[in-house]
Amino acid sequence: MSLNDETKKISFLARTSILIAMFFGLDKVLAFVRVGIISRIYTDEVGLLDVFNSANNVPDVLFALISGGALAMAFIPLMSEYLTTKSREAAWDLFSRVANLAFLVTVSAAVIIFIFAQHLVDNVIVPGFTAEQRALVAELMRLNLISTIIFSISGLVMASLQANQHFLLPALAPTMYNVGQIFGALVFVPIFGIQGLVYGVILGAALHLGVQIPALFRFGFKWTPALDLRHTGLLEALKLLGPRLLTMGGIQSIVIVRDYLASLTGQEGAVTSLAYGWMIMQVPETLLGTAIATAMLPTLSELASRDGWHEFRLAVERALRVLIALTLPIAAVMAAGINPLVRAAFGFGDETSALITWTTRTYLLTLTGFSIQEIAARSFYARKEPLFPLYAVIIRLIVFVSVGYFGITLFKHIGAPVIAFAEIALLVESIFLFSWLSKRMHEPLVVWSAVGKGLVAAVIGGVTAYLLALYIPGSAALTALIGMVIGGLICLPIIWSEIKLLLKL
Repeated sequence: MSLNDETKKISFLARTSILIAMFFGLDKVLAFVRVGIISRIYTDEVGLLDVFNSANNVPDVLFALISGGALAMAFIPLMSEYLTTKSREAAWDLFSRVANLAFLVTVSAAVIIFIFAQHLVDNVIVPGFTAEQRALVAELMRLNLISTIIFSISGLVMASLQANQHFLLPALAPTMYNVGQIFGALVFVPIFGIQGLVYGVILGAALHLGVQIPALFRFGFKWTPALDLRHTGLLEALKLLGPRLLTMGGIQSIVIVRDYLASLTGQEGAVTSLAYGWMIMQVPETLLGTAIATAMLPTLSELASRDGWHEFRLAVERALRVLIALTLPIAAVMAAGINPLVRAAFGFGDETSALITWTTRTYLLTLTGFSIQEIAARSFYARKEPLFPLYAVIIRLIVFVSVGYFGITLFKHIGAPVIAFAEIALLVESIFLFSWLSKRMHEPLVVWSAVGKGLVAAVIGGVTAYLLALYIPGSAALTALIGMVIGGLICLPIIWSEIKLLLKL
């Protein structure tokens, strides 16, 4: 690769990351609109929101395991290799075979879950709920399986388009998913009640798939109606998929354990506060960690396929330095000013708002670790070394279950924030992934300067944001926003050298 070609590639990654971040930002805005609408509909029935959020768990696990998260990360490097070393026709043939298998497995699993839904709810998902709540959770879970079947194809379509270096419509797809859910809250809920929220999810899943279809044909997609388990490409995909499947199983088990523990606290709104707190933390994580990692995976896979390890290390190191330097102060500034914004956004009473606030603050402790994990895990998948993320998630699961169990045993009165604190396991997982990745590089990854600058910026920015929000006259939400903006701006000179690396990815 010439210097000029490398510059163009790095420039492309920077532009792609910004493009994806913009659409993810739109998605997050719509997500907060959706949640704001729903929370105001059920302000006096927070228990129903707990039911709805719990009902999403098993369908989400099925989607993540069979189609979206599991296949996508294993599939993008393989399809990138086909596009680089073979032909687009061969790549689409492989896509068809993997998609056909994913669809059949998803449908089969959905049927099994449909049959045993009540048993799962009563004994695994939320055993601490009342019998009436558990029956409703099972009903909504069964209905939600329809969206999971749709996602079994849509998730792979997204991965295949990203492998083709097309990011626009895949980035737009989550936005359409939120549009469907907003329509469900406004139109279906007045007609069907809480079930209307699930109808909105199904509509959103259909829009998620539909918006990406035009791009398939732009890149010469041709479906192959075949399912040959002896096909070389499919066998290789399944070989990569095995460890990824177990990795996603561990990650999704954490979600199930989280709500299981929340149901045992007897705290109304615990499940909802965990879901909303996680969603708030994921705003900066998605705009930075997920956006950059999503844009990088196809290019890292391409570099790995032709042994471009020097460029590979540079790209990973720059991304890690950017994410560490940005996420540390962002977490501190958000924690300082989040309380009045939660009240304004969701419209809950004082008790539920306080619960969401402290749960969010606890989750923000994991922001940097989560962002590092996004890059480190994808780096291993690009290298076709899927066992390392599996080992790391096993460590994370052990830490989460241990901290969460002892947390609600010793501090049950605190409730949801204790369970959120168990996600400190994410930071532990990230440290292990980073250490292993650094050792397997031909040159070590150096990020300590970013850590130091990020911590200094976090202390200065967080304290500034808190003091300004406390002493500036005006409404609580407005002063919190002003404090967060000024606190963030004060951080910029401290981490500016790391921020500039974003344009050199």
